[in-house]
Amino acid sequence: MSDTRRRVKVYTLNEDRQWDDRGTGHVSSTFVERLKGISLLVRAESDGSLLLESKISPNTAYQKQQDTLIVWSEADNYDLALSFQEKAGCDEIWEKICQVQGKDPAVDITQDPIDESEEERFEEIPETSHLVELPPCELGRLEEIADLVTSVLSSPIRREKLALALMSEGYIKKLLGLFRVCEDLDNREGLHHLYEIVRGVLFLNKAALFEVMFSDDCIMDVVGCLEYDPSLVQPKRHREFLTKTAKFKEVIPITDSELRQKIHQTYRVQYIQDIILPTPSVFEENFLSTLTSFIFFNKVEIVSMLQEDEKFLTEVFAQLTDEATDDSKRRELVNFVKEFCAFSQTLQPQNRDAFFKTLANLGILPALEIVMGMDDLQVRAAATDIFSYLVEFSPSMVREFVMQEPQQTDDDVLLINVVIKQMICDSDPELGGAVQLMGLLRTLIDPENMLASTNKTEKTEFLSFFYKYCMHVLTAPLLANTAHDKSSKDVQEGSTKINPVCPDNFQTAQLLALILELLTFCVEHHTYHIKTYIMNKDLLRRVLVLMNSKHTFLALCALRFMRRIIGLKDEYYNRYIIKGNLFEPVINALLDNGTRYNLLNSAIIELFEFIKVEDIKSLIAHIVDNFYKALESIEYVQTFKGLKGRYEQEKDRQSQRLNRYRRDARSLDEDEELWFNDDDDDDDGEAVEKRMEDDFSDSYGKYMEAKKGAANGANGANNGKAAVIPPASSAVTPNNSSASSVKTVALPATPVMKTALVGLVDYPDDEDEEEEDEEEEQSPRKRARLSS
Repeated sequence: MSDTRRRVKVYTLNEDRQWDDRGTGHVSSTFVERLKGISLLVRAESDGSLLLESKISPNTAYQKQQDTLIVWSEADNYDLALSFQEKAGCDEIWEKICQVQGKDPAVDITQDPIDESEEERFEEIPETSHLVELPPCELGRLEEIADLVTSVLSSPIRREKLALALMSEGYIKKLLGLFRVCEDLDNREGLHHLYEIVRGVLFLNKAALFEVMFSDDCIMDVVGCLEYDPSLVQPKRHREFLTKTAKFKEVIPITDSELRQKIHQTYRVQYIQDIILPTPSVFEENFLSTLTSFIFFNKVEIVSMLQEDEKFLTEVFAQLTDEATDDSKRRELVNFVKEFCAFSQTLQPQNRDAFFKTLANLGILPALEIVMGMDDLQVRAAATDIFSYLVEFSPSMVREFVMQEPQQTDDDVLLINVVIKQMICDSDPELGGAVQLMGLLRTLIDPENMLASTNKTEKTEFLSFFYKYCMHVLTAPLLANTAHDKSSKDVQEGSTKINPVCPDNFQTAQLLALILELLTFCVEHHTYHIKTYIMNKDLLRRVLVLMNSKHTFLALCALRFMRRIIGLKDEYYNRYIIKGNLFEPVINALLDNGTRYNLLNSAIIELFEFIKVEDIKSLIAHIVDNFYKALESIEYVQTFKGLKGRYEQEKDRQSQRLNRYRRDARSLDEDEELWFNDDDDDDDGEAVEKRMEDDFSDSYGKYMEAKKGAANGANGANNGKAAVIPPASSAVTPNNSSASSVKTVALPATPVMKTALVGLVDYPDDEDEEEEDEEEEQSPRKRARLSS
């Protein structure tokens, strides 16, 4: 037995009555000890994992459809289907199922599904009756036929029997013949009965009946029957629409007649399901599941047939990218490709991979560059939909293409820049297209879907490319709308008026909000690249201009951008914020908001609460030093008092650290004392000064000994290797009248040994102070002064 005979796709029916592809594998039937019976097993062809393990139950109704499908229900809401690559494989498994259930393999359904409510009705049907008795197909019996068809819909058993009867006697074509007679005679009563009959036959949910009803010579008569709904005053003109209004456009002539027929059939059946048939009730919603499956598998077949026709697709893309192609023709081609991509969603994953790779090889991305830049709104919308399919399928494929472009084109026509410009220039007042494009851009710049396993440098290379060639296009509207901030700053100072550069136009404000959302995403995920860009462009200052916008949502977007930056707790960002005094527009917005308790108020307070809770010392000191007077009156939250408290605690802790540092040092040996530097904090406080005076007599002798032993020590400080004096006398001399008469003590030039501090208590801020000490050593040092 060849592998292809057993090759199957496994489908399950989801809650939306759509078939989900569960994978491709090879099916077998074998006895499973755990399940105590012959079971169907499907193992994935990719890794051998078990896709399906289903016991062939004696009570389950299995159906064979379209020669290569076997469908059954495992539970009330769990339908399964096996789609075979070859008819022979389907027949083989079907025979095994029938053998287990003791049925004739010639039937298309193994047995009638029976539930508890059916068991009582089962006795009503004579066991010897294999088929429902159909009335003769005559005009006078149409009412009787309609009553029969509608009466069996509530009974699964009778539905099955009626379906078999309709198939065995060629009844469908006879009924459709009566339809033509009734229409010629304008027999409205008969036409109304035929509507009920055809609708009921559709609700029998049988693929074998659909094959007959949707064939070329029957489907238009079926549509005609469905025009005569008794509830309508006038019949609908569905056939007129399908034959005259709906035009089948062959953008490139289709030579395969079977393919053309399949496309026509699928469109018409989809029209019947979506337009003609009324929305099914809860009771009826499962009646058309096979119709949905019929359409689904037709689409799979159409995509496969088109994809295999290399000449057809090659011609499509050749004309799409040809400059000589006129606009109307290109519009048709783009719409075809869009529908083609939409149909591809029915393919199983590996086939979908092959489909999009085929499109990529044919040049779908260069073609999109052309059509996305066209003036035609319909073309641009269709191109955007195609682009979304490609990005959803493989962001890496799109990134790889755009990174190759700068070698052969200029920035303006780069695909990503074309997408950004489409987002910026969206004419829709609600910016529906811009929102869609923004989502696609975010997917493209998201490092989470940049696969390191396939290309380790993709993240680095693409982000470098994006910030070099594209970021300036994305931020252009933002920078343009905040361009005059500096010139208007002097006029605005001290004023609470709205900054005139902020956009009053709602559409512009909404666009800036979208751009800020993307930039906020970049701050969170790109770290180095966006940090460099923000610093170079002074971007945060420009963004915070929007805190003055009359559109609160835009002010909130600007605040969210700053909040995300502060949330990183990066000292580079913190120093940038402090140096630029960038809390000022935020605090002005808080004060301008007054006593209104709204989202802006809460968001600003949350920003400061975060700084307090996370104890970001540099920002706390900056806020308290510069803005506390303006904020101390806000008492309905404890945030700002808390910031002041943190600030005071830090000052006290530093003071205590200095005192402990001095006391610990005094316990060292005399030799070790000579290693300590005299370049500690200058303002040690009164306690240290008093201690210096008390210990002066003990330490003076040591100073003098050190002085005698250092002939060249006077210049040690300037060389950055100043000797260290005992801590007891390292404090700055108090500012009193004797300060002017003190003498400078020169000490030996001895290298600083930082390892001598190991025994001391370590504080998180010691490292910062050591750096400050080193900076001070680059200039002439302040030497300790002693009173005479």
